[in-house]
Amino acid sequence: MTAIGTPTKLLEGGPKVKGSLRFCGDLDRPGLLHARLVTSPHAHAEVLGIDTAAAETLPGVAAVITAADLPPLPPSNRATLLLARERAIFVGHPVALVLAENEAAAADAADAVAVDYRPLDAVVTIEQAEALDAPAVWPDGLPGQSEEAAAHGAGDVSEGEEAVASSPNVTNRMRFERGDLERGYAEADAVVERVFRTASVHQSYIEPHASLIDPDPMGNGMTVYSSTQAPFFIRDAIAGVLGMPQDQVKVIGTPVGGGFGAKFVLYEPLLALAAVQHQRPVRLVMTRTEEMLAATPAPSTRITIRAGAKRSGELTALEADLAIDCGCFPSSMTALAGILLGSSYQTPNQAVGGFEVTTNKPSVGAYRAPLAPQAAFVVETVLDQLASELDLDPVEFRLKNASEKGNPMASGMPWAGMGQRQVLEALRDHPAWQNREQARAEGRGIGIALGAWPGGTEPASAACALQTDGTLKVHISTADINGTNTSMALMAAEAFGLDPDKVTVATGDTSSGPYAGASGGSKTIYTVGPPVIQAAQEARRQTLELAAETFEADPEDLEIVDGAVQVKGSPDKSIPLRKIAQRTMRFGGRQAPVFGHGRHAQTSQAPGFCAQLAEVSVDRETGRVDVDRVVVIQDCGRAINPAAVEGQMMGGALQGIGWALYEEMAYSEDGQLLTATLNDYALPHSAQSPAELETVLVEVPSDHGPFGARGVGEPPVVPTAAAVANAIADACGARPTELPMTPPRVLQALNGGA
Repeated sequence: MTAIGTPTKLLEGGPKVKGSLRFCGDLDRPGLLHARLVTSPHAHAEVLGIDTAAAETLPGVAAVITAADLPPLPPSNRATLLLARERAIFVGHPVALVLAENEAAAADAADAVAVDYRPLDAVVTIEQAEALDAPAVWPDGLPGQSEEAAAHGAGDVSEGEEAVASSPNVTNRMRFERGDLERGYAEADAVVERVFRTASVHQSYIEPHASLIDPDPMGNGMTVYSSTQAPFFIRDAIAGVLGMPQDQVKVIGTPVGGGFGAKFVLYEPLLALAAVQHQRPVRLVMTRTEEMLAATPAPSTRITIRAGAKRSGELTALEADLAIDCGCFPSSMTALAGILLGSSYQTPNQAVGGFEVTTNKPSVGAYRAPLAPQAAFVVETVLDQLASELDLDPVEFRLKNASEKGNPMASGMPWAGMGQRQVLEALRDHPAWQNREQARAEGRGIGIALGAWPGGTEPASAACALQTDGTLKVHISTADINGTNTSMALMAAEAFGLDPDKVTVATGDTSSGPYAGASGGSKTIYTVGPPVIQAAQEARRQTLELAAETFEADPEDLEIVDGAVQVKGSPDKSIPLRKIAQRTMRFGGRQAPVFGHGRHAQTSQAPGFCAQLAEVSVDRETGRVDVDRVVVIQDCGRAINPAAVEGQMMGGALQGIGWALYEEMAYSEDGQLLTATLNDYALPHSAQSPAELETVLVEVPSDHGPFGARGVGEPPVVPTAAAVANAIADACGARPTELPMTPPRVLQALNGGA
């Protein structure tokens, strides 16, 4: 390999550093209208009336749109919820949309819209939602469920037999069972039973949601610019809401200033309706408070778990019950949560069940390995406690029970090829673990944890064309949110036989580009890489055939070296690639251009595993926890661009520290978000990052990934909170059971829960 495995600067790195990269919020169009949302201050309220007169008379205001101006679509998700009609169902629910000539006028008009509400009882917590007498978030029945779960690896998984909901707010029940739990507990020498809670957290991307809809002046559809991970999702959603052919909706994905799973579809269909009605471009850039109030954060959970093990180290039983707060719409990710919780370790007797509840809060979305950090926090904490009670080495305990290829997951489906054992062995052999007694002697605690992500699958296509300057252009349609375009260039360079700096990547729109799925679920490289390689190989074959005509040689006797095709072993007989391409793209040319296609349906998952070690200091008087060191060990299959892989590992672990110690979307009893600004919502900053952050790449090639690669984005966020929790226990004996592990909660655990 000459390109693969070489640390490479990101293609878009220069423009980002220079500040010349244009994001959606930077775009302008003649006649642009600026949009501002008028949102509900109540978690649940009847909308009695909306007075727009004062707002409409303000200078610069073009229109104020209410639900009465929109088609009465049955809402099945946030993209079709549009504006509140009879009821507002969460704080931040849009009630009206203001369109104005500038942002200041739009903001003033939004403040001038008067809405008459009658507050209703709100369902805010899991306990309220599951009560038999709970008010129904959807009195007329639950709407349809989100398709986004499939994009994050949750698709095509049986959820077991459906049970009758005990509350109108309970949905998506599931249960996976095998063996005999009672026998498993009878065989156990230690049993641990605990209840864990995790808070809802926001993805906290730097760039807020931003979209610009530009209707075609000739009435032929529209062009959509959006900071999205999923251009084709937006195309389909807008076409569905507006009832127009998909080819009339051209979506151009703008550079994404952070997404982490949250930027699929949100308000784009609403803006498209407004743009078509007024035949002017409309742009919405959400404010930070709107983001906190009304985007799609990660869900909060309550998980009860009981597990038993023998003194010899075998797990004998595991049962868990999950309750997931999905806000105002179901998420369809209950089965995924159960699989994540019950599959990393082999337990002969197991039962994992769960359900979702709807509440009067914004619907949830994916956040980097959705529900995996919560599941790992629960399982890895309990395993650590079992190891402690049985006086077992925590790494060896995990290795003894580690799942392997072919073993059943909680759902009964077999594990694909994976590197779980290898990352645990690398953790066991790492100096930070081998020398842990030194850290303990200095008053610090050491904790370890394992995280898993099953990986996503999806079909994709790509193309490669040889240019007249001798470069190769790769055509794809994925959103480049984490340097994936650079990895595509490296793979194409390797497959074609060019230096990576001679490969460019063109990201197409939904009308002209080859299909690719959403950039999420750690599947972009895994699913789009194979067609890129196919296209580059096809372009190489065509190039060698064209050169063979010149040399009157067999293509098998030719090779590409230093930007030219030459006869193997005879570098003096060569022809530059640029000359080959020029012959195919000129008047009177007799040879067809080089244009390779690739299409591939990735149907097998490539699980990713990450083991982490955390070293912490705990102040026993205040409960404050400082993370001094984190070691991130991850199986990446094959590191296409090691620099990008290490960046993902570092970023994921730092976000995991936010999960562990700081981040929480806290709501009042009546559904008001108490952490609606970054003054209140605690994000870890540089001073709270570990002094030492080390990455270790383990390469266990996947069975079907490009060059053996696996997805790397999700796994590094998964085990961090659990590793920190186990380090806290090692430092002071306290085992917090709620995320984030704030100082008061650590103190409570130190005081025995009092």
